[in-house]
Amino acid sequence: MSAQPIRIAVAGALGRMGQAMSAAVAVGDGLALVARFERTGLAGEGLTSQDEALAAADVVIDFTTPAASVALAAACAARGGPALLVGSTGFDDAQIAAIEAAASRIAIVRAGNFSLGMNLLMGLVEQAAARLGPDAYDIEIFEAHHRRKVDAPSGAALMLGEAAARGRGVSLADVARRGRDGITGARAAGDIGFAVVRGGGIVGDHSVSFIAEDESLTLAHSARDRGLFARGALVAARWVVGRPPGHYGMRDVLGFTDRG
Repeated sequence: MSAQPIRIAVAGALGRMGQAMSAAVAVGDGLALVARFERTGLAGEGLTSQDEALAAADVVIDFTTPAASVALAAACAARGGPALLVGSTGFDDAQIAAIEAAASRIAIVRAGNFSLGMNLLMGLVEQAAARLGPDAYDIEIFEAHHRRKVDAPSGAALMLGEAAARGRGVSLADVARRGRDGITGARAAGDIGFAVVRGGGIVGDHSVSFIAEDESLTLAHSARDRGLFARGALVAARWVVGRPPGHYGMRDVLGFTDRG
């Protein structure tokens, strides 16, 4: 007897990523798109209510907003499932704490970027930062996105910063420099700088440069189509089914941690 398909519901189904996820699930092997839903007040062909979607799904995929993701996580946790994939970015500390609380009851994979290539880049950045110390190498993170993106730096840029800080054994909050303007003084050793561009239809460009007096190394990733995020999210969706409650990331999905 063949295995039952993984039942997936897509939140924010009318958004660009929601549409991309729905299309990817519909053609994915061993997957079934059982529900598409939106926030209250939005209507569209084939949409169900959130309650109906949660009752039907093994996994919900959510690329919406931090506030909507927190509310959805609480709703999933209150039911004891389904599992949840969160691709929203721009969370504040209180919202992350709320996601953590929900993850005590259900499995949640949250990532600022579901691209497999980007997440491999994060592993390389962590290794490079561990070997190229702050005494000689300055770290600068660059990111560019389309004009409609509302948060900056991007979730993926912050994840790259976390990877670099982890490699150096420091907290990103202590060394991040997210804006420079005016007379800023000389750069402090160990700072991790961020630069941001917003314009046009850029899907997503990220790079991390390690800059010394006599050389520089740049590790970069460029996204050309949103389908790559959908592909990575489906890898995570397959992985999370049957996992115990916990707040997971793509490092877990890709086996970079002992929870993978």
